[in-house]
Amino acid sequence: MKTYNTVEEYLKDVPAEKLAALEKLRKTIRSVVPNAEEYISYGMPTFRYRGRGLVSYAAFKDHCSLFPLNSTLIKTYAEDLEDFKTSKGTIQFLVDNPLPASLVKKIIKARMKENEAKEI
Repeated sequence: MKTYNTVEEYLKDVPAEKLAALEKLRKTIRSVVPNAEEYISYGMPTFRYRGRGLVSYAAFKDHCSLFPLNSTLIKTYAEDLEDFKTSKGTIQFLVDNPLPASLVKKIIKARMKENEAKEI
């Protein structure tokens, strides 16, 4: 498995069709939390908010994934996610069936609240 030091290095290796899907996801995340730091964690692009991981994302052979970095939100939004394959820590989507921006925004806002609550 190749290791990456920066998000840009990671994205250079993503096939064009998946890159477009990840860039759209990335833009949606940035629209909610523009000052989040982006870095590589566990080999994947990850956003950090207030010193803690917020979400990660990645491209795989047959799908792309959003990792909300907890399983609670996947259960919370189970109804909204019924058209997507999920597991304890990931939401998988296809290039031709991306996650709706409105759902991504809800997940990001919920994760932000979780990170903020940990500061207290």
